[in-house]
Amino acid sequence: MNAPDRAFTRRLDLTTLQLFVAVCERGSIGKAAENEFMAPSAVSKRLSDLEATVGTSLFLRHARGVTPTPAGQSLLHHARSVLFSLDKMQGELAEYAHGVRGHVRVHANISAIVQFLPEDLGSFIRDHDAIKIDLEEHLSTEVLRAVQEGAADLGICHVGVAGAGTELQTLPYRQDRLVLIVPQGHPLANQTRMAFADSLEFDHVGLHANSSIYLAMNEAAHRAGRGIRLRIRVTGLDAMCRMIHNGLGVGLMPRRAFDLMHGVGHLSAIDLTDAWATRRIDLVARDFSSLPVSARLLVDHLSSRAGDGPTPT
Repeated sequence: MNAPDRAFTRRLDLTTLQLFVAVCERGSIGKAAENEFMAPSAVSKRLSDLEATVGTSLFLRHARGVTPTPAGQSLLHHARSVLFSLDKMQGELAEYAHGVRGHVRVHANISAIVQFLPEDLGSFIRDHDAIKIDLEEHLSTEVLRAVQEGAADLGICHVGVAGAGTELQTLPYRQDRLVLIVPQGHPLANQTRMAFADSLEFDHVGLHANSSIYLAMNEAAHRAGRGIRLRIRVTGLDAMCRMIHNGLGVGLMPRRAFDLMHGVGHLSAIDLTDAWATRRIDLVARDFSSLPVSARLLVDHLSSRAGDGPTPT
């Protein structure tokens, strides 16, 4: 690092970066100051000093508050990355101080969490009880974003088109197959196999609009030149089963997840003949080789289960 670069880093401080991010997120110096328990004038002075340090304007000021300039947007991206890294460092050092020799942050989609991770993480912890795993459930698109931005060490999700254009690395983990869930007594209940398009004349119970399952079914409906008669959206597979049981529509979910929730309503599962109904769930990282030893151990354990998924029908 040359002399001007060292002078630049010495003039930056973490408190100012935190205040800068808070102002960007709140869109107001006053609101950010209130949230950070500081006087607005003190926050404004720090931001002015920050603009002097970087040599350019970071905010457009208007009657309703402030919005970041293009330079401000760039600094916001880097500031969040720096603060994420510091949070990670603090968390890992705190765990070492309490005798834990590893800490892995994992973000996974609901399909992986319901179907596979309880057993797979349980067996890993039994062999590596000094490693702590923080697991959070997110949509697949959010899992990919968290790994990309450094908020998660490891992602577990259906990558699909959401991963196109990213520089993330993937390894196969598991495979699942989507089935159509219908209430007993439904006109489709006697079917054993069918194309998804044949379900489009009925109301559907769907997951979040950005979930990988909903994106797949929406794309399939578009290819068939049809629309989805979406009656209601839910946030979980158990809620989907209860809605279907009570006659609000039919829905898609992984076969293993449905089998694990036996007893949630009087329901039947119908296999889909569509090729896209068989999905691969991947392990995702920015760079597997640069992960900490504890995270690499977890990757090795999970990737060894890659052959345990269901056989496509």
